Amino acid sequence: MARSVNKVILIGNLGRDAETKFTPQGIAVSRFSIATTRRIKDSATGDWKDETDWNNVVLWRNENLAQYLTKGKQVYIEGRLQTRSYEDKDGVKKYSTEVIAEEVMLLGGRGEGGEGGGGGAMQSAPRSAAQRPAPQGASAGGGGGKFDDFDPGISDDDVPF
Repeated sequence: MARSVNKVILIGNLGRDAETKFTPQGIAVSRFSIATTRRIKDSATGDWKDETDWNNVVLWRNENLAQYLTKGKQVYIEGRLQTRSYEDKDGVKKYSTEVIAEEVMLLGGRGEGGEGGGGGAMQSAPRSAAQRPAPQGASAGGGGGKFDDFDPGISDDDVPF
């Protein structure tokens, strides 16, 4: 049998504060948008331009994390794509593709205010530290997803968004 992969990894900035609602069963569903930007060189003029893509993200069962997901914050999102269909008020069938987040980490950068930057990380997936590979540069202790000694060696000026 053939295998398939549905995996999305995004690093970008939140376009709006996360909105959290609850299902009738009391399960939290947070929604927010994330902007990812890449630099491209215009072949006609030779000028560099920023090209921004917007993605809608859905985060389940993490109402405590959602309060930190505010406009402008830089985040790492890992998850999968899901397309759903619905009928609008006029009966026209519409489609929506969203990123279903399985892992969310707050990164340093825009929107950090007086918190000192640096990148306190939080995870959304209910994985244990033993199941999750430690990123390069993270402390050996893992800290349950918190990178106490993580220093990527780049600043906001190095990131194109």
